[in-house]
Amino acid sequence: MEPDVSIESMCTIRVAVLPVGPITPSLFRDYASLLTLHSKIDLSSISSFYTEHQKSPFTHQPWDTGSLRFKFILGGSPPSPWEDFQSNRKILAVIGIFHCPSSPDLHLVSEQFSHACKAYITSALAQKCFGFCPGDEQLENGSKENLNLFPPADRQTLEMHMHTMMQDIAASLLMEFEKWVLKAESAGTIVKTPLDSQASLSSEEVIKAKKRRLGRAQKTIGDYCLLAGSPVDANAHYNTALELARLTGDYFWYAGALEGSVCALLRNQNQCCLPLETEMAESGRQLSPTGGNCHRSPPSTSRLEMDRIGQRDQVLEDEVKYRYNSVILHYRKSFIQDNAQRVSPVSFELEATLKLARFLCRRELAKDVVDLLTNAADGAKSLIDATDRLVLYVEIARLYASLGYERKAAFFSRQVAQLYLQQENRYAAISALQVLAISTKAYRVQSKASIARDSLPENGPIIVDGGKMHPNSAVSLFESQWSTLQMVVLREILQAAVRAGDPLAAWSAAARLLRNYYPLITPAAQNGLARALNNSATRLPSGTRSADPALPFIRLHSFPISPSQMDIVKRNPARQDWWAGSAPSGPFIYTPFSKGNTNNTGKQELVWVVGEPVQVLVELANPCGFDLVVDSIYLSVPTGNFDAFPISVTLPTNSSKVIALSGIPTSVGPIKVPGCIVHCFGVITEHLFRDVDNLLIGAAQGLVLSDPFRSCGCPTLRNVSVPNISVVAPLPLLLSHVVGGDGAVTLYEGEIRDVWISLANAGTVPIEQAHISLSGKNQDSVISIAYDTLKSALPLKPGGEITLPITIRAWQHTALDLDTVAGRSGSLARQPKDGPSPMLLIHYAGPLYNIESGEKTAVTPGRRLVVPLNVCVLPGLSFVKARMLSMEIPSNIGENIPEPSNAENGFYRSPSGSQNKLERLVKIDPYRGTWGLRFIELELSNPTDVVFDIRVSVQLENPGSSDDTSADQDAGEYGYPKTTIDRDSSARVLIPLEHFKLPVLDSSFFMKESLVDGGASGGRTSSFSEKSAKAELNACIKSLISRIKVRWESGRNNSGELNIKDAMQAALQTSVMDVLLPDPLTFGFRLAKDASQDSHSQTSEARCSVFAHEMTPMEVLVRNNTKEAIRMNLGITCRDVAGENCVEGPKATVLWAGALNGIILEVPPLQQIKHSFSLYFLVPGEYTLVAASVIDNANDILRARARSDSPTEPIFCRGPPVHVRVCGAA
Repeated sequence: MEPDVSIESMCTIRVAVLPVGPITPSLFRDYASLLTLHSKIDLSSISSFYTEHQKSPFTHQPWDTGSLRFKFILGGSPPSPWEDFQSNRKILAVIGIFHCPSSPDLHLVSEQFSHACKAYITSALAQKCFGFCPGDEQLENGSKENLNLFPPADRQTLEMHMHTMMQDIAASLLMEFEKWVLKAESAGTIVKTPLDSQASLSSEEVIKAKKRRLGRAQKTIGDYCLLAGSPVDANAHYNTALELARLTGDYFWYAGALEGSVCALLRNQNQCCLPLETEMAESGRQLSPTGGNCHRSPPSTSRLEMDRIGQRDQVLEDEVKYRYNSVILHYRKSFIQDNAQRVSPVSFELEATLKLARFLCRRELAKDVVDLLTNAADGAKSLIDATDRLVLYVEIARLYASLGYERKAAFFSRQVAQLYLQQENRYAAISALQVLAISTKAYRVQSKASIARDSLPENGPIIVDGGKMHPNSAVSLFESQWSTLQMVVLREILQAAVRAGDPLAAWSAAARLLRNYYPLITPAAQNGLARALNNSATRLPSGTRSADPALPFIRLHSFPISPSQMDIVKRNPARQDWWAGSAPSGPFIYTPFSKGNTNNTGKQELVWVVGEPVQVLVELANPCGFDLVVDSIYLSVPTGNFDAFPISVTLPTNSSKVIALSGIPTSVGPIKVPGCIVHCFGVITEHLFRDVDNLLIGAAQGLVLSDPFRSCGCPTLRNVSVPNISVVAPLPLLLSHVVGGDGAVTLYEGEIRDVWISLANAGTVPIEQAHISLSGKNQDSVISIAYDTLKSALPLKPGGEITLPITIRAWQHTALDLDTVAGRSGSLARQPKDGPSPMLLIHYAGPLYNIESGEKTAVTPGRRLVVPLNVCVLPGLSFVKARMLSMEIPSNIGENIPEPSNAENGFYRSPSGSQNKLERLVKIDPYRGTWGLRFIELELSNPTDVVFDIRVSVQLENPGSSDDTSADQDAGEYGYPKTTIDRDSSARVLIPLEHFKLPVLDSSFFMKESLVDGGASGGRTSSFSEKSAKAELNACIKSLISRIKVRWESGRNNSGELNIKDAMQAALQTSVMDVLLPDPLTFGFRLAKDASQDSHSQTSEARCSVFAHEMTPMEVLVRNNTKEAIRMNLGITCRDVAGENCVEGPKATVLWAGALNGIILEVPPLQQIKHSFSLYFLVPGEYTLVAASVIDNANDILRARARSDSPTEPIFCRGPPVHVRVCGAA
């Protein structure tokens, strides 16, 4: 059998094209390609080369429409034993090709060509030898050696010359055909086939053979008529041969003549030289030599008169089918059982079947074609020669492929490959590998090298067996039900590649087998495939690339958010404060939280900067039963503006790992990251993220065998799409770190400390603009920032560095402090939005435009640096409780009490002109004359393991008069001695409040107090004055609290301040009146002695100024602290140490002179009066004087101060006790 046969193959002239002399295969094929362009030569074009020596036997030669057809066989072919049976099998012409520069001796070339032609001396009718690129000397000698030389010229010129030479060859062959036909008609010819040579002829069969010779000669003449391009003459001779063969019972030659008649019919139909019905009438209808079932009547006249354009093909097809069915039947009849083991006409029967199937091969006639091919496949068992079976399977596969039956075509392709693999030679294995590579598309196991990357879903529907059309879907992509068959195909490809010595094909097949079908392969077989991959790689050059990836499986994990230093902010050149209102979101321009169209479902946009390293997280999975060593893996960037950094990875058995792949953008423009480049098993492959995504989709739908990541224990990962990545010009890059370490600064509550932040420009562009702001919680804890230091350093050149001091006061401890810092120790990374630490926001930018090639490009963006001030606030001193204390200490009576120096501002001088710090902190009330104190007591607990020293200080107001200048003028703040609180201990700290007493009792303060207590009934309709009064009272309270400081120290450098604001407000909530407002009346006692005594006597008397048995004159001073006159009834009481009244009663020990009770006095506003009296103490000892008064007709102010609701109830005012020490007689 011969490959690529068709019905019209019988009219094709075979030409052997032979290389002559030394010529490279590529050059020989290049020259031979000039011949293949002229496989058809029109008869009208050879008239100038044709010479009619005698009357042509081709009486119906179509010179205007006919042509000669050629088939060029490179390297020639051996003679066929069936050449007499089918003349088209003969080599009728020989063409030699040589390269003149490689063969300078033309005589030697001529001899070599003549020697090569001897193999075809019995059949070749024309011989030509073509030389290319001759020299000048060779051109002169070429004609002597009967060589045709082509001077050097372009391709078009050479094609024109070759066309002329082929016309000459066609004319020569036509004349030779005429000679042969004339000779055969006059003298006859003897033809035979292997069937004849194998038969033992009896005398009767010899006579029959002589009769058969005439019919065979007519059939052979018809073959030459077909080769000469005269189908009408051929048809006449075939009709004669058919009659003679029918009469002699020569079935085999009858079938051959009938084949020739069909070819003549088609040629004549193409040339349109004779009506179809005429040809059919002349061909004869008694097709069967037995006159049996093969008789067919000619078609009716009405049918032949129908429109030829619409019906001729159908009529022609019916005629061809009818004749070829007869051909197949007669080939089958010619089968002789005795010759079945040596030579058989089965190959011609199958060849005729293939010719008819090729002629009918259209989708509309698919059923008929399938039936023919099925019969041909069944007949393969009867073929003796394995080569014939190989050719048969090849043709069947090609025809199925032409119909679109890819799977059937792939099945027979595998049959071809198995026949090749049965031959123990490398070339057969190479052929098997090529055939299997063709079938891989139908089995969906083709190599990526044979597929365009972008040819998946866009290529339209896929045609499968039965003519069904299925849209592209996951089913057509994966087809998991084919797993076993696909594995068999890949194993066959692997076997063929190993035997063919193609290590790259073997590596590719093993990679596809291991990657796609690892769940169906045992661990031992997986290790075997891994060894096959390594063995193939050892035979490949270093750096070999394969289109088919093996392991590992790689999917995109995420694009990690860049450090806070890399936040990019769009820059508005029209605004100087371009950072105002900006909301950067890391390197991503779009996030779900950004403003804009919420319906935008497009890809995110990611911005990278030239020269700055970036990272992409990918996840690797090794689902196989061996440790996988990845020699290198890096990002695949086909755009070429990215330098990727390779890393090596080792994946244990059935494991996965997330790794970071990094690189540096090198130029401005878009970047695509479709996958990774992997060097594993000795070969470099590209792993596309898209392929793994499709695989996971198939696994989710149950269409593929397994999810490699899930089998490795990985959690389900959401689908991560690759954003649109663009690269911008270099930008400044500001990096920060805390001087002394990037760990969290540990502070106790209230501690104040300077944190030094170092800022360095790590970019290649200077920083020209910078702005600092605060964000996050506890912003008020940042006391100061050195703004001027940053601005003075601008422009900050690349490599420049500055240090900014930031003063921080620790805030109140929360549970988040320890948790936040514990999770990010030693890091300045992004802290969560709900973190307690404040953050510095530094917006900075370089030049407004990036100047390239002297032109301004687009506006460069700015950046935002987020510097978390990581502060860990530890619980320090804790408040247990706070309360208000009131304490009265009787004062010793003396000759004088302090006089007010400026009563309007509430500051008072000591009468002696000197005042120590303790007296300034806890002073004698000038109006009471005694020590009346009010304190806020804070109970503090120290739960830490360090010791705290507590100091309370009060900031005093300076006197308003200019003459109040003293040595203590710089002492505006006075503090108590420190209080030490040991670890795990508690202590109480007293905060004095007497320095904040107001000098005058006014009605406005009661309105303020009522507003604070919620007693005002104005609500929303309260007047502006009420609101102003309330604000004034609140300001007074805040001023009072702000002047008291409670500071602590711990160790050498730790110090801070307690936040007592809340505790003070809570303690003062119910005692604002007592703290701020003075009493309506204040009382004081003094001795009424002569003031002429010197200071020494005063000092001595201060210790004991009252003696027993002496009349001691005294004065009581009553001051009115209101702005209205007060009328009152004053009374004075003296008591002993037991609290008994010493003035009245039978046991009185004190005598008096003057009035002590029922004293009616009226005190002017803001003035004081005195009442004199004398006491005579009978017994030395300790006595206490107390003054009290009852105010008659008290006004509203007095009742409000006394918290009295009854308008008739008298107001009682009592002064504090005054201590009197009575000594014995002098």
